[in-house]
Amino acid sequence: MTLRKPESGVGSASGAESALAGRAQDRAQGHGHGFHEIDASKDSNDDSAQSITVIEPDVTNGKLDADGALLDDRIQIRPVNDEDDTSVMITFNQKVSPFIIVLTFVASISGFMFGYDTGYISSALVSIGTDLDHRALTYGDKEIITAATSLGALISSIFAGTSADIWGRKPCLMFSNLLFTVGAVLQISARSFWQMAVGRLIMGFGVGIGSLISPLFIGEIAPKNIRGRLVVINSLCLTGGQLVAYGCGAGLDKVHNGWRILVGLSLIPTCIQFVCFWFLPDTPRYYVMKGRLDKAAEVLGKSYVDAPSELIHQKIQELNALNRTIPGDTIPKKVWNTIKEIHTVPSNFRALILGCALQGIQQFCGWNSLMYFSGTIFETVGFSDSAAVSIVVAGTNFVFTLVAFFAIDRIGRRCILLIGLPGMCGSLIVCAVAFHFLGVHFEGGGQATIEHQGFSAWGIIVILSIIFYAAFYALGIGTVPWQQSELFPQAVRGIGTSYSTATNWGGSLVIASTFLTMLQNITPTGTFALFAGLSLVSFFFCYFCYPELSGLELEEVQMILKDGFNIKASKTLAKKRKQQLAAQKNSSGNGDLHDYHKSKPSDELMEC
Repeated sequence: MTLRKPESGVGSASGAESALAGRAQDRAQGHGHGFHEIDASKDSNDDSAQSITVIEPDVTNGKLDADGALLDDRIQIRPVNDEDDTSVMITFNQKVSPFIIVLTFVASISGFMFGYDTGYISSALVSIGTDLDHRALTYGDKEIITAATSLGALISSIFAGTSADIWGRKPCLMFSNLLFTVGAVLQISARSFWQMAVGRLIMGFGVGIGSLISPLFIGEIAPKNIRGRLVVINSLCLTGGQLVAYGCGAGLDKVHNGWRILVGLSLIPTCIQFVCFWFLPDTPRYYVMKGRLDKAAEVLGKSYVDAPSELIHQKIQELNALNRTIPGDTIPKKVWNTIKEIHTVPSNFRALILGCALQGIQQFCGWNSLMYFSGTIFETVGFSDSAAVSIVVAGTNFVFTLVAFFAIDRIGRRCILLIGLPGMCGSLIVCAVAFHFLGVHFEGGGQATIEHQGFSAWGIIVILSIIFYAAFYALGIGTVPWQQSELFPQAVRGIGTSYSTATNWGGSLVIASTFLTMLQNITPTGTFALFAGLSLVSFFFCYFCYPELSGLELEEVQMILKDGFNIKASKTLAKKRKQQLAAQKNSSGNGDLHDYHKSKPSDELMEC
């Protein structure tokens, strides 16, 4: 069998497709299923044919339907010539340009503000005292102030993705800075409870926009081989923001009006991000989506400084060919057509299921609730400083998010999820058992009584369990869901990430409003046993439904999801990508990178 070099042009592969058509027919008749390798050059006497490997199904391990057609494994990996597969440009320049680093860290300031906002409120609520309405805050007042940000984030995240597609990623992030500023000023100057609550709500609008668009922005500018790590920088900034907020809260705890200073400090990163984005561009994919190809080429040229202009031009052509505008004469029509497309196109709907499921898992496995209850648990073993407790847990979260930074592209998203979720489940089970033997009883009104005070074996076990839980959470489900932008094609990426982020904030709102009720009605042991059960169910969901996406182009993910979740095919392709990258790095080290790219075919997905 001979597979000839495809005709030149972006995305052209007619020669290979026709050559594979016979193979596809053979497989339909029962001659192939499961993946095995074929060296196409062995059957060829044509010197012009490329020697390439086709990974195709082999019937020895598979099943056929009544008509003899394949039931699964319908995804192939088809290598093509690099000159015709312009995605090679993404790995051409292995030195990450300073321009990409600057864009990543500026966008990640939104993550820092997200973390700082969620972190400072616990200290602020303790320090407010009678500063609002000249009275102490009731438990209900504190609950409203805390939940106001989640409500604001839920509302804004519903519209943020569509807004990013219409007006751009950069303008929306800058608008979130303005919302942060208005919300912070209202809180700093608050003399009444309702002004404080409104300030938190407006700041929540900014949090919702930033939490969605920041990882989307980074995912669209990042090279595929380090995309996961660059998006994790946003998560690192988030956990770092929480850590800084807890530290500042501890330091300002005894300062008069210290909580106002604590809120005011959030204006510093907000202003820095706004000023920086004034001079920085939007993402190349957004410029292509709007037909501004020259601007897209300019940004790519700064991002890949060693890439020849021909490869930059070819990448722009590739992105433009993949760009498909949603039909509609008006913005409401386009939005409605986008919503229909994400629900009716199978690959889009599977991406939506994965994105929303992971964000839901992040909330419903109990992280926020455990953070809420950790102060009381630490007090049972002699710790009376709640700020110190928060620093310990936030520090663990930060350190293991740093571990995820190094692991997510090397080990893979799927793998760290399958490590993290069982670890969370085990930690929650131990917590539930320890709560039972500690004799923790929830009496309502936010108060808990504990029969066995002071240092005890069960108390120490609870502390260790909380730390282990924080570590496993940060390693897996605390990080991977924010890779959500890689699941969706360009045309529906905005609305898809909106749905996913709204699921996260919706879950946060549900947990915040029901957690105390669960503690009272089903006891702390029952509550954390429930979270453990949800973690276990989540593990099986990820095992059977979440494909390995590390190292894949954003556009390649859609082929993986086109006719199923294709776990096996995704793992095969991700492994091939790692092998290709290793070979490319080796060639780079030997000084023959240019020859490597001229002779080494790259892999491309193909639907049978």
